[in-house]
Amino acid sequence: QVQLVESGGGLVQPGESLRLSCVASGSIFSVATMAWYRQAPGQERELVAIMFSSGNTNYATSVKGRFTISRDNAKNTVYLQMNSLKPEDTGVYYCKKASPGLPYWGKGTLVTVSS
Repeated sequence: QVQLVESGGGLVQPGESLRLSCVASGSIFSVATMAWYRQAPGQERELVAIMFSSGNTNYATSVKGRFTISRDNAKNTVYLQMNSLKPEDTGVYYCKKASPGLPYWGKGTLVTVSS
């Protein structure tokens, strides 16, 4: 069983930054593929960023150059640094352990970008 707990969401103005954190339980974190997804109101959940155990990363086109995913294996934590936020970045952000094994999701943290 893996538990994921996100934090760091909030209300910010356009152009500001936020850093999301996701703390994972379990001993397999260092070999896990971790990802951040988001779901805007009325829309489907979409992949924002993913980091493989190798350290390789991939990003949605809409966030490339603005968002950075990183991890601290010693703290079982994955981060999402979000800069130059836009109103269209608003949504609930979810952390996911994609592999190995079964996928697990956190409960999400709300990010609202509004002036």
